[in-house]
Formats: sequence, C-alpha cells, structure tokens
Amino acid sequence: MYQMGSISLCSKSLLHISILFLPCFIGVTYCQKFQGLSPLISPPLIPEILNFLDQRLSSVYPIIQVFKDTITSDPFNITETWVGPDICNYKGFYCTSPPDNKSAVALASIDFNGFQLSATALDGFIDQLPDLALFHANSNKFSGTISPKITKLPFLYELDISNNNFHGSFPMEILGIPGLSFLDIRFNFFTGTVPPQVFTKGLDVLFLNNNNFSQKLPENLGSTTVRYLTLANNKFIGPIPRSIIKASATLREVLLLNNLLTGCLPYELGFLRELVLFDAGNNLLTGPLPSSLGCLAKLEQFNLTGNLLYGQVPEVVCALGNLVNLSLSSNYFTELGPTCRKLVNSGVLEIKKNCIHDLPDQRSVLECDAFSLQPRDCPNPASFNLIPCKVPSSPSHPSIGPKRNLVSYRALLRHAVCMSLLVHLALTGPSAMYNRDHEGSTEYGAWEAGDARYEATRDYDLLYTIPIPKGWEDPSFHLTGGIIGKQPTS
Repeated sequence: MYQMGSISLCSKSLLHISILFLPCFIGVTYCQKFQGLSPLISPPLIPEILNFLDQRLSSVYPIIQVFKDTITSDPFNITETWVGPDICNYKGFYCTSPPDNKSAVALASIDFNGFQLSATALDGFIDQLPDLALFHANSNKFSGTISPKITKLPFLYELDISNNNFHGSFPMEILGIPGLSFLDIRFNFFTGTVPPQVFTKGLDVLFLNNNNFSQKLPENLGSTTVRYLTLANNKFIGPIPRSIIKASATLREVLLLNNLLTGCLPYELGFLRELVLFDAGNNLLTGPLPSSLGCLAKLEQFNLTGNLLYGQVPEVVCALGNLVNLSLSSNYFTELGPTCRKLVNSGVLEIKKNCIHDLPDQRSVLECDAFSLQPRDCPNPASFNLIPCKVPSSPSHPSIGPKRNLVSYRALLRHAVCMSLLVHLALTGPSAMYNRDHEGSTEYGAWEAGDARYEATRDYDLLYTIPIPKGWEDPSFHLTGGIIGKQPTS
C-alpha cells in the first residue's frame, strides 16, 4: 500500500510538474520559476504568424508599422485599418505589379489626400518603400525634411506633399529622384529660391504656388519641359524671361498671378503654340500687349488683370478663335477696336478700370492723365507690332464656356481634387470629361485613347473603382496617377 501510494503520489506530482512547465516545450523563451504555493503566471502569447501575399509586401510591413507609431493625430481613424498582412487593403495604400516583375505584387501607390494625419517627419517612410511609384499627401500636417535616400527609389514619378507644414528652403533631395515627372509642393512654407535645376528636371507638372519663394524668375525658365507650371502666390520678381520661347512645344498652362513681376511682356510669348491658359494677374507688369499674342491659336484663358499695361488692345488678340475669357481689367489701356468691342458685348473681354472713357466703369480722367506722364521704357519697342504667324482674315468666336479641363486653377485650391486625374484628363484633350458630384465627395473621369475608353471614379471614402465597358474581356489593371485604369485587350 505504501509503495503503491508513493507511486500514485509521485505520478500526480510528475503530472503537475509537467503541466507547470509545459509552456517551455511549446516555444516560450523563458519559464517562471515555481516557488512554493505562488500562483501560476501565464506565459507570453505566441505572436500570430502573418501570411503576406508577396515577399515585397512583407518587407514593407514593419516600415509602415514604425511610421504608424510616429503619427500623433489621426482624426478619421485611418490608421486603424493598418493592421495585419493585407497591406493592399489599408486605407491609402494601393498595390499592383512592379515594372521589374509582372508576377509580383508590390506597394505601388500611397494616397493620403485629405487624411489630416500629423507626423513630425516622412524620413524613414517613403524613402524605404522600394517599389513606390506615387506618393500623394495633400491636406495633412506632415513636416520635417525629405530624406536623401528618396533618390534611390527607381519607380517614383509622382510626389505630392501639398498643403502641409513643411518649412525651410526648397527640398533639394527631390531633384535626385530619377524618374520624377509630377511635383506638387504648393501650400507649404518654403522660403528662399527655387534652384534652376528644377527647370531642367524633365517634369511634366510643377506646382510651387502658395509658398514664400522670393527671387527673379530664372533665366532658364524656358528650358522647362513642364506642361503645367504654377508659380502663383509667391514673391517672384523681375521680368518674364525671353527664354520662355524654348518651351513653345510643351507649355499649356502657366500661372504667375499674385507675385511682384515687373517689366514688359516679351514678344516671345507669342511663340507658345500649345498655350491654353496664361495668368499673370496682379503683378507690376507694364508696356503694351505684344501683337505676337495673336499667334496663340489654342489660347482660351488669358488674364492680365491688375497690372500697369497700357496702349491699344491688339485686334489680333481679340480675334483668337478659341478665346473664352480675356481679363484686362485694372490696367491703363486707352484704345479698343471693333473686334475687341464685340468681345466686351459677349462677355469674353473684361476691361473695367482702364482708360477707355466711352465704356462704363473706367478710371477717372485725372488718374489716367497722371499715369500717362510716367516714363515708359520697354526694350525692342518695334517688336510689339510684329505678328510672327498668319492670322485668319475673318475671326470666329467660340461660345462662352471652357472647352477643356483647365488643371492649374484647381491647384490654387488648398484642398484640391486629385490633380493627377485632372492632368491625365486634360492631356487627352476634348474627348475627356471630368465631373464631381454635388457634395464634392466623388470625382469621375473618362477619356479615350485610340480605340480604348478609360473610366475612373475617385471616391472620397478612399475607394477606387472602375466600370468595365461591355465588350472588354480580360481586365488588366494598372496604376496611373493614383487611379486605376484599364488597358484594352489586344
């Protein structure tokens, strides 16, 4: 009996000990020492094993989580979705196949537009995402600096950090991004000068408006390849450089309004054959309007309101066939021909607060006389009457209303819509359409390229969808400008 009882007691003790130390045998790294009747302490939980769709996603997971920990404000609880291995379904993150491996899945695009996230730096985040092609972060509260490591990203071609809290000089690191074509740093607090290398970078889109840049417009401005150039609402000074003629094949929209520009309009402006929009309102520009502007056959919007321009408004300018709005108010023009007067009657030409005294709402005679006594000195005065093209003998005037999606004016809005989508639609010409619902929460775009029709919807619940047209069989998606586009099947 004793022996049997001892065996039974021993067995029970061994069973208790084995239960006590069982966590040691299932991968726990340490055991709590058992002392007397001390209560059993629960072992640490075994971490969940995360299964990622692709190795490229697993490598960026810890980078995202570290960045998440640096966010100090998240009013819309965006980061609550940044949990688990399904990175492609995190709000603001979008995946596709990278250019170097079509069978892989990688984090290709980040769109934080409107999230209002606060973080002290982006260093260690975007520069550590090797497959990133697009980064859009309009209307957040990011600050700090841009890491030099961003130049190592081989696929990055769109960078939008607009409407944030960035301070200091122009972020030179951006210039080292090899494939950059879209740069938007508007509505920040950058100061100083814009490096001339910006205008030789090979960009398509450059939005620098609403900062505190202060300098002369660089002499190499015309070396730019951009189609959409917005330098508005800064402190640029000096004349518009004559080198702008070099951009005659590319410039479509130019916004220079609300700066401190001086000097006379260069004759070379008339060679910008692709120009659709030019706005240099509210500066200190002076002199007559060059007749060469009559060669801008594609021009739709032309604004020089609030300058010191004078003389006659050239009839060849008013005869431009695509002109929708010509704003010349608050200058000192003195003469207006019959073609221009027709535009006044149709509402195309705005000419208030000038010195044309047979029209209403003009400056006083006293004010106009005082201005006429001021010295006038424009270089090459003979060039203002030159017309370097053949102009139509009988002008045709369009019906009022823009024909295209004018991108640049939307860049003057702090909380802008998806600029990449607008740029893409505008580049496709009149076949494209753009629309936004009455609450402003959804954007829709459609365009045609060859025999294919593209449609995209940007929902401000941060979802991207695409209606697939009938007759398209195998959908093959690609990521472009923060939207999903569908390629036609061959």
